[in-house]
Amino acid sequence: MPTLVIIVITVALVFDFMNGRNDAANSIATVVSTRVLTPFLGVLWAAFWNFAALFIFGVHVATTVGKGIVDASAINEYVILTALLSSIIWVFTCQRFGLPNSVSHALIGGLIGPALLIGGPGALVTSGIIKVAVFIVIAPLAGAVLGFLVMAATMRVFKKTPPRKVDAGFRVMQLLSSAVFSLGHGSNDAQKTIGIISILLFSTGQLGPEFYIPTWVIFASYSTIALGTLVGGKKVIKTLGTSLTHLKPVQGFCAETAGAVSVIFATLGGVPVSTTHTITGAIMGVGVAKRLSAVRWGVASNIVKAWIWTIPVNVIISGGLYYIITLFIH
Repeated sequence: MPTLVIIVITVALVFDFMNGRNDAANSIATVVSTRVLTPFLGVLWAAFWNFAALFIFGVHVATTVGKGIVDASAINEYVILTALLSSIIWVFTCQRFGLPNSVSHALIGGLIGPALLIGGPGALVTSGIIKVAVFIVIAPLAGAVLGFLVMAATMRVFKKTPPRKVDAGFRVMQLLSSAVFSLGHGSNDAQKTIGIISILLFSTGQLGPEFYIPTWVIFASYSTIALGTLVGGKKVIKTLGTSLTHLKPVQGFCAETAGAVSVIFATLGGVPVSTTHTITGAIMGVGVAKRLSAVRWGVASNIVKAWIWTIPVNVIISGGLYYIITLFIH
């Protein structure tokens, strides 16, 4: 295997690690903020279920990332490298300021930038990009609507139950909901790295004439994202767990359940979505079910701005990096 390909695979796994580190907050922000688990036990719990997803879900999302965003003829080692580097820069910057962000959309924007320089709009798989763009809106909305409905139904069912008893019961149930959300997170997000490593191997002739997902890539990606989750992202956990809205165990359970259903549904459909967008929408939906003022709309506004800028900024960064690199290799 060429040295450059090995280097790019290493960078992809670094990206995967940062994905897990960034998105640890998505899986455990609510369970930590409600004090069901300590931060350390929370990331340990999430990391276990991130890896367990390997044995449950297929590789539909990996196939979409590998073949459904950019035409394979426009892919080379430098396209993958600059896409990964731009994504890492963006994720690191957002983590620095405690902003939940979409690692998925950073990667997709990173692929689009150099592809446009190589082949123009014809190098893009329009149907795949449209699907991703649609789910930028659908994912958080689905999370918000489901979060609202689950919370409203729960409030109705348990309205006559003493608050202390409800709190005790949902502290246990929240362990289950956070585990299911971590399964969804692992299944969707690890597959993005699986897809990008696989298309790298295919485009450089390492897989032969037919595109497929190597088993070793699956195990390496799931292991790395689980390791990243173990490290966690404390600032983002604080933003999602305490800054957006105040959560009790019952609200944490409802948010995680709504987020998990949304992410797993997308995974089974082969759609790469942002687990950050989804769980944030679910937390907001749960907050609105209590009352509109329960959501800190200023914080929510800053998060939405980060979402809007993710793909365009990464298109520019990766395109710029690719242009600079090609000046030295030609």
